[in-house]
Amino acid sequence: MPLPIINSIASWVLKQRIHEIELFLKYPNEVQEELLMNLIRQAENTILGKDYDFQSVKSYHTFQERVPVSSYEDLEPLIERTRKGEQNVFWNQPIKWFAKSSGTTNAKSKFIPVSSDALENCHYKGSKDLLCLYLNNNENSQLFTGKSLRLGGSKQLYEDNNTFFGDLSAILIDNMPFWAEFSSTPSNKTSLMSEWETKLMAIVNETKVENVTSFAGVPSWMMVLLNKLLEETKTENLFEIWPNLEVYFHGGVSFEPYREQYKKILPNDDFKYYEIYNASEGFFAIQDLNHSNDLLLMLDYGIFYEFIPMETFGTPYQKVIRLAEVELNKNYAVVITTNSGLWRYMIGDTVRFTSLKPYRIKITGRTKHHINVFGEELMVENTDMALAKACQITNTEVIDYTVAPIFMNGKEKGAHEWIIEFKKQPENIEHFSKVLDETIQTLNSDYEAKRYNNMTLNPLKINIARENLFYDWLKEKGKLGGQNKIPRLSNSRDYLENLLALQTR
Repeated sequence: MPLPIINSIASWVLKQRIHEIELFLKYPNEVQEELLMNLIRQAENTILGKDYDFQSVKSYHTFQERVPVSSYEDLEPLIERTRKGEQNVFWNQPIKWFAKSSGTTNAKSKFIPVSSDALENCHYKGSKDLLCLYLNNNENSQLFTGKSLRLGGSKQLYEDNNTFFGDLSAILIDNMPFWAEFSSTPSNKTSLMSEWETKLMAIVNETKVENVTSFAGVPSWMMVLLNKLLEETKTENLFEIWPNLEVYFHGGVSFEPYREQYKKILPNDDFKYYEIYNASEGFFAIQDLNHSNDLLLMLDYGIFYEFIPMETFGTPYQKVIRLAEVELNKNYAVVITTNSGLWRYMIGDTVRFTSLKPYRIKITGRTKHHINVFGEELMVENTDMALAKACQITNTEVIDYTVAPIFMNGKEKGAHEWIIEFKKQPENIEHFSKVLDETIQTLNSDYEAKRYNNMTLNPLKINIARENLFYDWLKEKGKLGGQNKIPRLSNSRDYLENLLALQTR
């Protein structure tokens, strides 16, 4: 069958989903309430369902009173029972897949349950909806006349007690329909290679000869791959390699610090960038408009959402609210109940709502990745945006960064200490620091108040990282490639001190 016909058929099939999306756009809170009751009914006869007497739960308020908000540590004993082969513990379907995730803050691995229901009706549904929304906005797209370059974590899968664990991307690849590989590059074999540096060259060699029309992956690692491709093919921009390239689907870390670098290697104003928000625990939100940084919260993926206002998070006055109660431009910690049996689970992310009709969000950071040592409540969103602006003004490019507090010592005031690895260094680091500091003040009034006349905080301090410092740090920890992320902000100096020690080696 000719490729243009395949493109037309695939586009038509995917766009049929628009009518279902319109339903939850019109009745968001009703869709969420019904979904919660369905999840409770499904789990009535599980061990957890009997413990909380789900059979008698007929309303959200009873559910909220009866089931506590939980962390991974709270659920771990139940998850471990299932990993050892016991079923019907917290979900009524057999669970044999576990997405292994250590995140950025905790060296100890987490094993996130992934049910067949979640695979089909959350993760794969999210991927299809991403294409559906993109095609709906871009009628002339030729996406399916070529292949999608995917860059995932892709470690090997390991079997244990008739259950399997590995990176989410490995689980998704392993369960994909056979025909999906034909529209993707590199091959499953290459995608599942575990050694990053070997895999990088294998991907370059496989993909440079393909007709790639889109690519998907984490911006930081994707940039490493694309730079390697340009170097190996001795080309200036990606359109010389792939003339039909039209969209980059990205997620995992903020795109802002990398936006200008991508524009340089993709010098075409028509090229599209689409952001997604997914994790081992589920697929949550998708950019639904061209040229927008806001993400549409997807409400019919078997995930019930609750939110904790960050001003009460972790305090005795912590309050949990439903979607119907959220307000614009407030930071919330995300709590989910899922079709994999995660009940009122804190995923560790923070978001703010930019629209309530429909519900659109921006990811602002992590519950553990902010700095609030001096009452400044600095979020990753603030530092990412400020860094992007400082780079733009000073014609600078950044590879990675992290920030930690300088604690008050005697009469000495506190400050924030940065370590930044530049791809292109600023001509004047003092000017760059000043622009960065002033931009953060415009984005965060608490930081501005603490910086006023150096009242509480002195000007920020910047260390320039040596070449490949962050890469070497991740390599030392066995975390190269895929979904691994640099922790941006921390209330302790542990990450920073590790990096400074490695800087002089």
